[in-house]
Amino acid sequence: MKNEPIDSKSAMSSQVRLTNTLADLPWWLLIVILFSLLMMISFYTDGIYNAIFEFIRGGIIVTIRVTLISYAIAMILGLLTGLGLVSKNPFIYNLATLYVQVMRGLPILVTILYVSFVITPWAVGQVNSVGILLADAHILGADNILAKLGDRSAGLNIEFEVRAIFALAISYGAFSAEIFRAGIESIGRGQMEAARSLGMNYVQAMRYVILPQAVRRVLPPLGNDFIAMLKESSLVSALGVQDITQLGRLYSASSFQYLKTYNMVAFVYLGMTVLLSLGVKIMEKRLRTDGA
Repeated sequence: MKNEPIDSKSAMSSQVRLTNTLADLPWWLLIVILFSLLMMISFYTDGIYNAIFEFIRGGIIVTIRVTLISYAIAMILGLLTGLGLVSKNPFIYNLATLYVQVMRGLPILVTILYVSFVITPWAVGQVNSVGILLADAHILGADNILAKLGDRSAGLNIEFEVRAIFALAISYGAFSAEIFRAGIESIGRGQMEAARSLGMNYVQAMRYVILPQAVRRVLPPLGNDFIAMLKESSLVSALGVQDITQLGRLYSASSFQYLKTYNMVAFVYLGMTVLLSLGVKIMEKRLRTDGA
């Protein structure tokens, strides 16, 4: 009789541990894996899914290419703008702030359309004018590359994929600028003062002391931005760029297999984003462990 309370407490403790273990399981991941398994079974057993994947497979390469190049350019723009946002130079600070505020206030689709159909033709026209002036001055030939830029027959036309890449880069450069600014400002002012006291100038202190620490802190949010850009890259289909979304639209319109086509499109995007999300989580854990 005396052992009953102890046994009851032990059973309750085991039940609590089991409940906590079940609560800590990544159920969302298990659901995604189950959905993925069902899709893979359908892929191998259903010839229509197989045909859809073969049709959109080239779009996966386009999507990855657009995302990687856009993000690389966005990181450069974001870092430079982030440095501008913490600059004590009023002109640089206001110029960086203007860029961030304007780009963050515009929908990405509007930016893509504006860059593609307004800024790019205007910029090409200005370059053509310079090329013509140089040709008239006999500095360059009449058919120089500047005068011919944008000429499709000469193979110098700026493709819509290139326009979309720069539009995405300009948009996400503003978002990453705020991330870099927050990372730089999270480093204590004493770090900069210590670097300056050692004889470093502002640029050297920022390069060798502040930025290495700031970049380490902003890697997880930058990884989340990369995932967001991968999804936002579907907007380039508005320009006819043959990414996953555009090829899915073309296949569904020609075959009327809307359900299966968009199941496959969603599955491909979901697979890529889940893998990247897991990579970001692993990176966060390693950074926390290394910093502990």
